[in-house]
Amino acid sequence: MSKPKIAVIIGSTRDTRFGAKPAQWIFDLAKQRDDLDVELVDLKDFDLPLFNEAASNAWMPSQDPKAVAWQQKVSSFDGYIIVTPEYNRSIPGALKNAFDQAYVDWNKKPVGFVAYGTVGGARAVEHARTIAVELQMVPVRSGVHIGGGEFVATAFQGKEISEIEAAILPSAKDMLDQLTWWAYATKTAREESVAEAAE
Repeated sequence: MSKPKIAVIIGSTRDTRFGAKPAQWIFDLAKQRDDLDVELVDLKDFDLPLFNEAASNAWMPSQDPKAVAWQQKVSSFDGYIIVTPEYNRSIPGALKNAFDQAYVDWNKKPVGFVAYGTVGGARAVEHARTIAVELQMVPVRSGVHIGGGEFVATAFQGKEISEIEAAILPSAKDMLDQLTWWAYATKTAREESVAEAAE
Protein backbone atom coordinates (compact mmCIF):
# COMPACT_ATOMS: atom_id res chain seq x y z
CA MET A 1 0.00 0.00 0.00
CA SER A 2 1.21 3.50 -0.80
CA LYS A 3 1.71 5.95 2.04
CA PRO A 4 -1.38 7.97 2.96
CA LYS A 5 -1.38 11.48 1.56
CA ILE A 6 -2.19 14.10 4.18
CA ALA A 7 -3.19 17.73 3.60
CA VAL A 8 -2.24 20.45 6.07
CA ILE A 9 -4.96 23.01 5.37
CA ILE A 10 -4.57 26.64 6.40
CA GLY A 11 -8.13 27.43 7.50
CA SER A 12 -8.01 31.23 7.62
CA THR A 13 -7.87 33.48 4.57
CA ARG A 14 -7.35 36.84 6.30
CA ASP A 15 -4.46 38.92 4.97
CA THR A 16 -3.12 39.35 8.52
CA ARG A 17 -3.65 35.73 9.58
CA PHE A 18 -1.31 33.98 11.97
CA GLY A 19 -2.24 30.52 10.70
CA ALA A 20 0.55 30.17 8.15
CA LYS A 21 3.13 29.93 10.97
CA PRO A 22 1.65 26.96 12.85
CA ALA A 23 0.68 25.37 9.52
CA GLN A 24 4.29 25.45 8.35
CA TRP A 25 5.43 24.10 11.72
CA ILE A 26 3.08 21.10 11.74
CA PHE A 27 3.79 20.50 8.04
CA ASP A 28 7.55 20.37 8.72
CA LEU A 29 6.98 18.07 11.69
CA ALA A 30 4.74 15.71 9.70
CA LYS A 31 7.26 15.64 6.82
CA GLN A 32 9.85 14.15 9.16
CA ARG A 33 7.80 10.95 9.27
CA ASP A 34 8.52 8.22 6.75
CA ASP A 35 4.97 6.82 6.84
CA LEU A 36 3.14 9.84 5.40
CA ASP A 37 3.18 12.06 2.32
CA VAL A 38 2.25 15.60 3.31
CA GLU A 39 1.18 18.66 1.33
CA LEU A 40 0.50 22.21 2.50
CA VAL A 41 -2.84 23.50 1.17
CA ASP A 42 -3.88 27.15 1.44
CA LEU A 43 -7.58 28.02 1.18
CA LYS A 44 -6.58 31.41 -0.24
CA ASP A 45 -5.35 29.68 -3.38
CA PHE A 46 -8.83 28.39 -4.22
CA ASP A 47 -10.90 31.61 -4.02
CA LEU A 48 -14.02 29.64 -3.13
CA PRO A 49 -17.37 31.39 -3.55
CA LEU A 50 -19.95 31.03 -0.81
CA PHE A 51 -21.80 27.75 -1.21
CA ASN A 52 -24.50 28.36 -3.81
CA GLU A 53 -25.15 24.94 -5.33
CA ALA A 54 -28.58 23.37 -5.75
CA ALA A 55 -27.52 20.71 -3.24
CA SER A 56 -24.50 19.08 -1.66
CA ASN A 57 -22.37 16.98 -3.98
CA ALA A 58 -23.67 14.04 -1.95
CA TRP A 59 -26.83 14.45 -4.04
CA MET A 60 -25.78 16.03 -7.32
CA PRO A 61 -22.60 17.28 -9.03
CA SER A 62 -21.56 20.84 -8.24
CA GLN A 63 -21.64 23.36 -11.09
CA ASP A 64 -19.19 26.05 -10.01
CA PRO A 65 -15.72 25.28 -11.45
CA LYS A 66 -14.02 26.62 -8.30
CA ALA A 67 -16.08 24.30 -6.13
CA VAL A 68 -15.27 21.36 -8.39
CA ALA A 69 -11.55 22.20 -8.28
CA TRP A 70 -11.71 22.28 -4.49
CA GLN A 71 -13.55 18.94 -4.37
CA GLN A 72 -10.90 17.37 -6.59
CA LYS A 73 -8.16 18.68 -4.30
CA VAL A 74 -9.89 17.41 -1.15
CA SER A 75 -10.53 14.05 -2.79
CA SER A 76 -6.84 13.54 -3.56
CA PHE A 77 -5.96 13.15 0.14
CA ASP A 78 -6.31 10.31 2.64
CA GLY A 79 -6.48 12.55 5.72
CA TYR A 80 -6.25 16.14 6.88
CA ILE A 81 -4.70 18.42 9.46
CA ILE A 82 -6.80 21.57 9.73
CA VAL A 83 -5.10 24.68 11.12
CA THR A 84 -7.71 27.08 12.46
CA PRO A 85 -8.15 30.14 14.62
CA GLU A 86 -11.15 30.62 16.86
CA TYR A 87 -13.57 33.33 15.74
CA ASN A 88 -16.40 34.02 18.19
CA ARG A 89 -16.28 30.50 19.63
CA SER A 90 -16.22 28.83 16.23
CA ILE A 91 -14.20 28.37 13.05
CA PRO A 92 -13.74 31.03 10.34
CA GLY A 93 -16.49 31.37 7.75
CA ALA A 94 -13.99 30.53 5.01
CA LEU A 95 -13.23 27.18 6.64
CA LYS A 96 -16.91 26.32 7.18
CA ASN A 97 -17.54 27.17 3.52
CA ALA A 98 -14.63 24.90 2.49
CA PHE A 99 -16.19 22.04 4.45
CA ASP A 100 -19.61 22.75 2.89
CA GLN A 101 -18.33 22.91 -0.68
CA ALA A 102 -17.53 19.19 -0.60
CA TYR A 103 -19.10 16.18 1.04
CA VAL A 104 -18.24 12.82 -0.47
CA ASP A 105 -14.64 13.98 -0.86
CA TRP A 106 -14.15 14.19 2.94
CA ASN A 107 -15.88 10.88 3.72
CA LYS A 108 -14.21 8.06 5.65
CA LYS A 109 -10.93 9.89 6.23
CA PRO A 110 -9.28 11.07 9.48
CA VAL A 111 -8.81 14.68 10.52
CA GLY A 112 -6.68 16.30 13.21
CA PHE A 113 -6.63 19.94 14.30
CA VAL A 114 -4.05 22.58 15.13
CA ALA A 115 -5.80 25.58 16.67
CA TYR A 116 -4.89 28.89 18.18
CA GLY A 117 -6.48 31.73 20.15
CA THR A 118 -6.90 32.90 23.72
CA VAL A 119 -8.13 29.47 24.83
CA GLY A 120 -6.08 27.60 22.26
CA GLY A 121 -8.90 27.51 19.74
CA ALA A 122 -10.54 24.75 21.81
CA ARG A 123 -14.11 25.90 21.13
CA ALA A 124 -13.44 26.18 17.40
CA VAL A 125 -12.09 22.63 17.35
CA GLU A 126 -15.09 21.26 19.24
CA HIS A 127 -17.34 22.84 16.62
CA ALA A 128 -15.15 21.59 13.77
CA ARG A 129 -15.27 18.04 15.14
CA THR A 130 -19.07 17.99 14.97
CA ILE A 131 -18.88 19.19 11.36
CA ALA A 132 -16.34 16.45 10.62
CA VAL A 133 -18.63 13.78 12.07
CA GLU A 134 -21.47 14.98 9.84
CA LEU A 135 -19.07 14.72 6.88
CA GLN A 136 -18.40 11.08 7.88
CA MET A 137 -14.82 11.84 8.87
CA VAL A 138 -12.83 10.40 11.77
CA PRO A 139 -11.73 13.22 14.13
CA VAL A 140 -8.74 12.05 16.16
CA ARG A 141 -8.64 12.56 19.90
CA SER A 142 -5.47 14.62 20.30
CA GLY A 143 -4.99 18.09 18.89
CA VAL A 144 -2.57 20.99 19.14
CA HIS A 145 -3.84 24.07 20.99
CA ILE A 146 -1.76 27.25 20.99
CA GLY A 147 -3.22 29.51 23.65
CA GLY A 148 -2.43 31.86 26.49
CA GLY A 149 1.13 33.11 26.70
CA GLU A 150 2.33 30.87 23.86
CA PHE A 151 -0.27 32.38 21.53
CA VAL A 152 0.57 35.96 22.51
CA ALA A 153 4.30 35.31 22.15
CA THR A 154 4.07 33.77 18.67
CA ALA A 155 1.17 35.77 17.22
CA PHE A 156 2.03 39.24 18.56
CA GLN A 157 5.54 39.30 20.02
CA GLY A 158 7.53 37.84 17.13
CA LYS A 159 8.55 34.51 18.62
CA GLU A 160 8.74 31.46 16.37
CA ILE A 161 6.65 28.36 16.91
CA SER A 162 9.87 26.45 17.57
CA GLU A 163 10.32 28.58 20.70
CA ILE A 164 7.14 27.20 22.28
CA GLU A 165 7.64 23.59 21.19
CA ALA A 166 8.01 22.35 24.76
CA ALA A 167 4.36 23.22 25.33
CA ILE A 168 2.89 21.78 22.12
CA LEU A 169 5.22 19.10 20.73
CA PRO A 170 3.90 16.17 22.82
CA SER A 171 0.31 16.75 21.72
CA ALA A 172 1.45 17.24 18.12
CA LYS A 173 3.22 13.89 18.14
CA ASP A 174 0.16 12.20 19.65
CA MET A 175 -2.09 13.76 17.04
CA LEU A 176 0.19 12.67 14.18
CA ASP A 177 0.41 9.12 15.54
CA GLN A 178 -3.38 8.88 15.79
CA LEU A 179 -3.93 10.47 12.39
CA THR A 180 -1.46 8.06 10.79
CA TRP A 181 -3.10 4.99 12.34
CA TRP A 182 -6.54 6.06 11.15
CA ALA A 183 -5.23 7.11 7.72
CA TYR A 184 -3.89 3.61 7.10
CA ALA A 185 -7.01 1.95 8.52
CA THR A 186 -9.48 4.03 6.51
CA LYS A 187 -7.39 3.90 3.34
CA THR A 188 -7.32 0.10 3.55
CA ALA A 189 -11.07 -0.05 4.13
CA ARG A 190 -11.84 2.34 1.26
CA GLU A 191 -9.62 0.35 -1.14
CA GLU A 192 -11.28 -2.91 -0.08
CA SER A 193 -14.72 -1.38 -0.69
CA VAL A 194 -13.70 -0.29 -4.18
CA ALA A 195 -12.31 -3.76 -4.95
CA GLU A 196 -15.49 -5.44 -3.71
CA ALA A 197 -17.68 -3.12 -5.78
CA ALA A 198 -15.64 -3.98 -8.90
CA GLU A 199 -16.18 -7.74 -8.51
